Amino acid sequence: MTETTGRTAGAGGGENPGAATDSGSPAPADRKREQRGWYFYDFACSVYSTSVLTVFIGPYLTSVARAAADADGYVHPLGIPVRAGSVFPYTVSVSVVLAVLLMPLAGAAADRTGRKKPLLAVAAYTGAAATTGLFLLDGRRYLLGAALLIVANAALAVSMALYNAFLPQIAAPEERDTVSSRGWAFGYTSGALVLVLNLVLYTGHASFGLSESDAVRICLASAGLWWGAFALVPLRRLRDRRPASGGEGAVGSGWRQLAATLRDMRRHPLTLAFLLAYLIYNDGVQTVISQASVYGSEELGLDQTTLITAVLLVQLLAVAGALAMGRLARSYGAQRVILGSLAVWSLILAAGYLLPAGSPVWFYALAAAIGLVLGGSQALSRSLFSQLVPSGKEAEYFSAYEMSDRGLSWLGPLVFGLAYQLTGSYRDAILSLLVFFALGFVLLARVPVRRAVAAAGNPVPERI
Repeated sequence: MTETTGRTAGAGGGENPGAATDSGSPAPADRKREQRGWYFYDFACSVYSTSVLTVFIGPYLTSVARAAADADGYVHPLGIPVRAGSVFPYTVSVSVVLAVLLMPLAGAAADRTGRKKPLLAVAAYTGAAATTGLFLLDGRRYLLGAALLIVANAALAVSMALYNAFLPQIAAPEERDTVSSRGWAFGYTSGALVLVLNLVLYTGHASFGLSESDAVRICLASAGLWWGAFALVPLRRLRDRRPASGGEGAVGSGWRQLAATLRDMRRHPLTLAFLLAYLIYNDGVQTVISQASVYGSEELGLDQTTLITAVLLVQLLAVAGALAMGRLARSYGAQRVILGSLAVWSLILAAGYLLPAGSPVWFYALAAAIGLVLGGSQALSRSLFSQLVPSGKEAEYFSAYEMSDRGLSWLGPLVFGLAYQLTGSYRDAILSLLVFFALGFVLLARVPVRRAVAAAGNPVPERI
């Protein structure tokens, strides 16, 4: 990798890589270099979201919890009776409680000091280490698995908030839909590549001299190693900027930072209105993704090979879907395209409720539909929100945005887990998520996005 110029030395040249640098706009060649480096964080961490969160950890942690359960199918963490089948969604929900506490603090510190890169590095390698530690999950160690998953999920949330906060700095307003969509495409490409390797290892585990459990644990740990290795690319190419205001007091102000962030967000009610809509509908999206493998294995009786293949199909189609929806947004505006995707998501949930058990073909059809809308709805939401963030507040605002991203939202998994806890039916649990898409659609449709962009002090694109 080539060295950077003096103006961008903070990305990997002779200066301290964590140092804040000039806050002026980079030259086009430097901006393109940063954009290419930025894409690679999606490439690095998306393997965790696909191989770990979407495919392996749900069914595997559930099986470990069931091995530790009593005769009635309950485990008792901290003396609380919990159905073994609810351990995974509850764990995801707990992880976001931790993330909610950490993300605004990390975002405020990043904005006040201008040192996004060092904070991104800490979060990324904490998550990668916890994910690699999932290799130790076996036997009846469901509490170990839950603890590592909580750390990994929270670290991913913090790192993604910091990573997303670079978007307004490396892309002009008219570029953001395209740049954001390319980032998601990079992520889905890496997810598909590693899932192919996972599929080979899992289906051929006996020929490699491995048990099924060993193969799953290797797949889990390899996601952490991949995350850590490819995170080096953005950490080398991205550069820090000087903060818009003084950096004093960024560390140690703790809850005062969080309170100040929330007070500041109230000054931009239209941005908050979009964020509320996003938090609700993306809560539903991410819960569907994180719980799909559990639904397929426990309710539909599908084997792990079918689940891996279905998620691989999602990854492949999501690349095309993200790029195609990015092009649609240039013609029709991001808001309209997102609203259309939410209508499709509602139809997907209804179809999922009706899926017959033991029918891989219909499960593949549902996976194809998910793939076509998944990447685009996420990428366009990110780029649209970037237009609504006041200059100098990127990391703080993206911390709030990230609270509901990547399957880390707390309310969706909690609703899903409670629905199963009360009914014992995963079909009822999946149907309960419809409310997130319906309410999110209504709230997003009511946001006057052009007025919201202007109110944030940003130039209004021709199409939005």
